Amino acid sequence: MATQPHLLVDDGDVTDLALIPGDPGRVDRIADHCDEAETVARNREYKVVDATYGDRDLTICSTGIGCPSAAIAVEELSNVGVETFVRVGTTGALQSDIEIGDMVVATGAAKNEGTSKRYEAVEYPAVPDYEVLSALVDAASEDEIVHVGPIVSDDAYYAESDDAVEDWEAAGLLAVEMEAAAVFSLARRKGLGAGAICTVDGNLVEGTQKGTDTEDDELPEKAKNNVGRAIDIALEAATRL
Repeated sequence: MATQPHLLVDDGDVTDLALIPGDPGRVDRIADHCDEAETVARNREYKVVDATYGDRDLTICSTGIGCPSAAIAVEELSNVGVETFVRVGTTGALQSDIEIGDMVVATGAAKNEGTSKRYEAVEYPAVPDYEVLSALVDAASEDEIVHVGPIVSDDAYYAESDDAVEDWEAAGLLAVEMEAAAVFSLARRKGLGAGAICTVDGNLVEGTQKGTDTEDDELPEKAKNNVGRAIDIALEAATRL
């Protein structure tokens, strides 16, 4: 397999499991939770690091913002041996009882984006692998506030209207982010595993929307702190996969 054109990785450069945050800065933050870490490649929005957490070797790769760049990461990482993907991101809550700093584990993602539609019909579900989903839920301690349910992936961050938010809320969707639908859909099509855990950085229903997968130092303090807990949960889940 030739060097991947965007991630600049080759066969043997990565492990079988990848944690995929959006923010390249979060790659370093995840690596700081690990025992060992080595940068493999860096290009555009993509930073690739190999690390060890306990006895588990894993890869950490940023995807940038949105489904198009996330799809490139999944395609190229899977080309060189990654079999399981765990998104570790941030999200905006769509239910009034979900607070900033809470965590959401997605059981599915509505395809309010264009990338997955280039691969398959919108009717095909964007859902995580059951093993990855279960590992994320089981890795959370009982005293952590983790909401488990469906989310929506949206392309147009600045076009999220009040009507759209009301419709998503009425549908029972827990939160909105920008990558999971493509990650889930591509992994399913390729027979690979995928899941997602995201920290809530704002609540669109309550009018406290923060943003998308931006730098951690731009997050509200409670969300910033709990990004660390989401990382710990993702890493613990990785040891179970």
